[in-house]
Amino acid sequence: MNLPDFPVARWFPCGGPPQGARPGRALPGLAWSYSLGFLVAALPWLALVSCSKPAASAAKHEADAAVAITVAQVEVMPMDRWLDIWGTLYAKDEATLGAEVEGKVEKTLVDFGDRVKRGEELALIDTTTYEALAHQAEANLAKAKANADNAELNLKRVQELRKSNIASQSDLDSAVAAAEQARAEVKADEAANAVARLNLQRSHVKAPFDAAIAERIASAGDYLKAGAPMFRAVNDNVLKLIVQAPESYAGKVVKEQQVIFWVDAYGTNQMFEGRVYLISPSVNLSTRAFPFGALVQNADHRLKASTYARGQLILARDVPTPVVPLDAVVTFAGVTRVFVVDKSGVAHSRPVEVGRVKDGRQQVFSGLKPGEAVATSGLSKLYEGVKVRVRETMANNQANGLAVKEWRSPKSE
Repeated sequence: MNLPDFPVARWFPCGGPPQGARPGRALPGLAWSYSLGFLVAALPWLALVSCSKPAASAAKHEADAAVAITVAQVEVMPMDRWLDIWGTLYAKDEATLGAEVEGKVEKTLVDFGDRVKRGEELALIDTTTYEALAHQAEANLAKAKANADNAELNLKRVQELRKSNIASQSDLDSAVAAAEQARAEVKADEAANAVARLNLQRSHVKAPFDAAIAERIASAGDYLKAGAPMFRAVNDNVLKLIVQAPESYAGKVVKEQQVIFWVDAYGTNQMFEGRVYLISPSVNLSTRAFPFGALVQNADHRLKASTYARGQLILARDVPTPVVPLDAVVTFAGVTRVFVVDKSGVAHSRPVEVGRVKDGRQQVFSGLKPGEAVATSGLSKLYEGVKVRVRETMANNQANGLAVKEWRSPKSE
């Protein structure tokens, strides 16, 4: 006996029985009853298995597709703001000392490397001749003064005789002229004597300021014309560091700002400092930069003039600044970005304006807020809107030196 087909499909809520489960013909008799009972008992289990497998598989696929990353929070730290600078140390005062009189160099009293005080003798130029000339000028002055005194006495006598009409008017005029000539000769001899004494002083070459002799040019026996160079002296007690700053910093460089710098002679372990005291009023048209100078005290003479130096101009101290680990920042095609991870586990690309790097931390001037989470690894796999899965280790925490936290979704809390 044939029975109607058994409607198996309505017992499979997931879209029907597996292929071959629907019979083409009804089961006969007792076999049909056993089959019906078995199907009724197995239907719930079959439905559960067939429906849960796709859901679990989709969840597993979604978790596997998320990019595994580590994250760190944006922190605010007090950091200095500075401008990197390069320049040269110059002596504050430097001069080439030349001969002020003509003659033969009798002796030189110092050599390069010697330190001298202001007014200290450095060399002698034909002092014997100039001493003789000074004595001669002094004698001529004494003679002129004597003649002038005699002319004055003669004038007084003539004036008395003229009152008595004993001396003529011409005699009086001659006496007056002789007295005036004598006075003029005294003045001329006084000037000659002053020049002679000045030349005698100049024959003793002296230091114009406290300095170190950088070069001795003349030697004993050289015959020099007035103005010929003899020594080059530098005042290295105080140096000036001359550097260039971009014109965009024209309003930020002010006097008395601190400058710290290093020189190759002592490496980065020895730091020196100075204060801004000179600022150029104009910008160089070719470099679009302006020079400024910092005054550097060098009482111990450790620094040498004409030394190359590199350092920093401190613009501001302890400015609260957002920072992120250096690994969180990526630059491509001239654009600097970080990936911010939101609470739903999605990474968003965000452009930022960065500053200096210090101790593995990158200053961020704009684009981030304190407390936001940024990706610190797997950045090459990230793009806008990608799902991420956060993983973190204590080792990374310690390496970054920042508060690194694992992101948790709201459902897991």
